[in-house]
Formats: sequence, structure tokens, C-alpha cells
Amino acid sequence: FRIMAGKVKWVTDIEKSVLINNFEKRGWIQVAENEDWNFYWMSVQTIRNVFSVETGYRLSDDQIVNHFPNHYELTRKDLMVKNIKRYRKELEKEGSPLAEKDENGKYIYLDFVPVTFMLPADYNLFVEEFRKNPSSTWIMKPCGKAQGKGIFLINKLSQIKKWSRDSKTSSFVSQASKEAYVISLYINNPLLIGGKKFDLRLYVLVSTYRPLRCYMYKLGFCRFCTVKYTPSTSELDNMFVHLTNVAIQKHGDDYNHIHGGKWTVSNLRLYLESTRGREVTNKLFDEIHWIIVQSLKAVAPVMNNDKHCFECYGYDIIIDDKLKPWLIEVNASPSLTSSTANDRILKYNLINDTLNIAVPNGEIPDCKWNKSPPKEVLGNYEVLYDEEMAQSDGTERDLRGRPGQTTGVKGSRARDSGKPVLTTWK
Repeated sequence: FRIMAGKVKWVTDIEKSVLINNFEKRGWIQVAENEDWNFYWMSVQTIRNVFSVETGYRLSDDQIVNHFPNHYELTRKDLMVKNIKRYRKELEKEGSPLAEKDENGKYIYLDFVPVTFMLPADYNLFVEEFRKNPSSTWIMKPCGKAQGKGIFLINKLSQIKKWSRDSKTSSFVSQASKEAYVISLYINNPLLIGGKKFDLRLYVLVSTYRPLRCYMYKLGFCRFCTVKYTPSTSELDNMFVHLTNVAIQKHGDDYNHIHGGKWTVSNLRLYLESTRGREVTNKLFDEIHWIIVQSLKAVAPVMNNDKHCFECYGYDIIIDDKLKPWLIEVNASPSLTSSTANDRILKYNLINDTLNIAVPNGEIPDCKWNKSPPKEVLGNYEVLYDEEMAQSDGTERDLRGRPGQTTGVKGSRARDSGKPVLTTWK
């Protein structure tokens, strides 16, 4: 792909072939590789250059790109948490019932991100929280890295003092790179299947933030660790026990290259329905959808909603043993690399369905269209939230004051299991 002076850097040949095949089908690929094309599949670094004030480059109406200019408001770990905290405080000020708290001061409906602090800025606050429960385990992650790089677990303050210039101040410096970190309370009671920890990788497509319109991809998957989980402090350094990233697990002795340590979401549903019941399982997925929509609403006011942009995010969700879902992070460039045959099929279809929504019928892109594609082109996507539709039919307005009287994901009455199911956005 030629974008101004440089070419897009493909991560793997597989990613290149999958995209090229999809583009050829639409007639977007031209014979000469040095010619410009209307559709640009850009890296997050290229997006910054295109929308930079210094470059002075402006996209034309027949050019669309696959990232929002400041997507990092959602996809950087520290900014995601900051925006969600701000969103909760704003709802509190408005007196929204969604910001209701319990007797311990915890959010009842918006408690879906583990307790998190930014380092160095929040070092003293973290120490104060740590001392309330000194037996807790915390996970440290560099704000701007992916694939499990630079992540480690701690359960003693002494373990991070070497990262701090002065533990009496809020100074905190990573010896290696001096970059910012987030430190989050570790979910030490994850739901286990076969004794192993796993998380969910779900794909969410956002076509516009104002009004917010997003789609959930039905074919997400679970990523399993290769080693059985143990909360033992002696295994804190064993990343094969704690981190589900394929980039890490594929180096383990027990990694299976045939199934890649992955389960489809539909298999997870079947497993949970058979072990926990259909009602509980449906409630869990309702809550996952609720978390995704609320995270998007949290960043919508600050997102640069450029008309040329759309984005497919990779959401990472962990489920604990009480079947409570937690949002761990959101990826701007979820891997399109195939680790198994099923993976290749899934990701080929993901790209195909994404392009069908971004540019219906394979026509010449037009950033001025209303970004509301017909139902028949959605493929494996389903509408997760449509702000215009919600406002026009009065659903949100009607439900704002009645968080317990909600509607399910498919528009049916939510199941009552003693606790409000918060799919009030549908």
C-alpha cells in the first residue's frame, strides 16, 4: 500500500494475503503496486502522521482509514482507565442511577475495571491502597506496549521499590525505559476451565462515535494458558500461568499448534450453559455487552470523530469465578496473524465483514454516507448499540431512571436473577 511517501509495513505475509484477497474481490487492488488505492489499511503510527498538523495532509471524500486519529484515548491502558473514571464521575454529578454505589462506596453497575493506578503519578495512592490489603497481588503493565511485553506481578512493596527513585515521593521510574506503567489489582480468582486461566478476545467495530454506532462480532474466541492456574506466590513469575497472550503462550512447552489454545465463544457459551445454566450464561454475555458499550460511551466525548474513520477494536475480557466480567484492555490493532487453520478462517471473515460495513457493496468509498449499512451486509456482525435509534425510540430516556427495568441484548425483557441486568442501552 502506498501512503504518501511510504508503504504500510505488513506484520506477516498471512495478514498481507488475507487483506489483499479481500481487496481484490472488491476491485480495489490495481496491477501496479506503486499506485494509490482508495482504501488504506494503516498502522497506528501512520494514522498519527496522516492527521498530524505538521503534515498538512487531508483525506479526500473517497478515502477512508481504519483508525480514529486519537484512538489511544481508549487503547492506551492509562487513558482508558482515566476516561472511564471521568465518565463515572460525570454520571454521578448528573445524578444518573447508573452511577449508584453500594454501602462500601463501590459502583454497582459501573464496577467493571479492576482498581488501577498510574505510575509514577499515583504512587502514593497505590501504596495507601496496597496497605489496606497487604496480601493482595497486583499486575504491572507498561502503558504503551502489547503482546504481554514488560508485564510482571507483585505482592510486596519491596518488589517495586527498585523501580522508584524515592519511595517517599510520587516518583517512579522504570529502570529500562523510564516509561509510564499502570498497576492494577490482579484478578486472582479467574474462572478456570480444565484448571487453566483464559480470557476473551472480542471484536467490536465502531463506525462513528457521534452518534455512537458499534457492532459486535459473533465469532470471538477464548485464549487459554498452557499451564494450570495457581494463586501460589511461588508462581508469580511464571507467565505461562498468568498471561493468556498467544505471543507468550506459543513459546511454552505445552503449546498446541493445532488448536492454538483457543476456544470459540460459541463453545464457551455451550460449556457455561451446561455447567451454570442458560439464564446465568445469558446474563454474563449481557453484562459483557454492557461493559463494551459503557467503555465506548466513556471515550466518545473526547474521540476525534473524523468522518473518514472507522475502527475494529480487540476487547480483552476476563471472567472471574463468580461469573463477573472485567475489562482488562482494548487493542487498536488486534492481531490478524493466523496461528491455526480456524484462526485464518475467522480473521479472513472478520476482515471481509468489516469491509462490507465500512464500504457496503464494495463500492468506491464515500465518507459522506450515513454509515448505516443494510442488515444483509453485516455478516457475522450484529448491531450492539445505535445511539440515534436509541434516542429516537426513547429507550434510553425511558430506562435512565429505572436501571432494574431493562431490555435484553436482543430486545427481549432481561432475565431477573435478583440483580438488575444492565442492558439499558438497547
